[in-house]
Amino acid sequence: MNRLILLFLTIPVFALMNLIIGSVAIPLSDVLHLLTGQGCDNEVYTNIVLHTRLPQTLTAMACGAGLSIAGLEMQTVFHNPLAGPSVLGISSAASLGVAFMVLLGGAFGGRALTHFGLVGNTALTMAAIIGALAAMLLIVWLSRKVEGRATLLIVGVLIGYIATAIIGVLKYFSSEEDIRAYVIWGLGSFARVTGGQVYVFVGLMAILCPLSLLLAKPLNTLLLGERYAANLGLNIRQARSLIICSAGILTAICTAYCGPIMFLGLAVPHIARGLFTTSDHRILLPATLLAGASLALICNLIARLPGMEGALPINSVTALIGAPVALAILLRRK
Repeated sequence: MNRLILLFLTIPVFALMNLIIGSVAIPLSDVLHLLTGQGCDNEVYTNIVLHTRLPQTLTAMACGAGLSIAGLEMQTVFHNPLAGPSVLGISSAASLGVAFMVLLGGAFGGRALTHFGLVGNTALTMAAIIGALAAMLLIVWLSRKVEGRATLLIVGVLIGYIATAIIGVLKYFSSEEDIRAYVIWGLGSFARVTGGQVYVFVGLMAILCPLSLLLAKPLNTLLLGERYAANLGLNIRQARSLIICSAGILTAICTAYCGPIMFLGLAVPHIARGLFTTSDHRILLPATLLAGASLALICNLIARLPGMEGALPINSVTALIGAPVALAILLRRK
């Protein structure tokens, strides 16, 4: 419990650092005044904190928590330590939806929707959600038809390959400008969610993440093996469908709003297991949620270090930061 409290306390610390540190350094006192509604005399500071850094910080926290929980659920239901949120092809299907919108939209309309500001961003988000949910519904339907976990895993991988192949064909017939717009979306970003979209995204994750914690009991039972779990009275197909549905929805929404954020869902569950040395999901689920939010804030902070123009692709940072941490924990646990 003490470790959970300490992990929880790291989140406001890293969140404040995200609001203070950047290409423009903002004093802590001004940030606190803005957060408490007291206002700030410097209008530039107000715009930076409230309209840029605060939405980005909230998005990073929500996305990191959601993807990490989805990764833990996938690793448990498939008994595979290399499983992650993208293992069932849901992220690839979301990317396919965006590819249709960007690449075909540019081909037929002469101008991709990415040029249309908020309308374009909303259209991309909806396209990604439709693609991801279509793949998830297919996976959930198949999970009720097939018995083995390996078969379902292979089907998910094949869905990812099919989506990637279609995206490749679309790229071949698209203009360089449209391909560039799609590639930039594929790099992932916490800064893409702005305006009212921030509250929608954070609100959805604030509802879905706590609901995922209710799956701790079936997740613990599945750890014993499917035969033993069935003897204990667990409906394997129903439990597997619920867990896949939970992970799929979290992955779909995060990918739709932030792009395909890699590595967090794979590494954070291992980090949580290493920190708490337990397999009990009553502890692992909240630990993974907190660790995912904290690590995402660290990655977001590094992606826009002072002195750098713009920001690094968040996927590059998540891999560079998360991989050594996860590797060190795995080696320590032997």
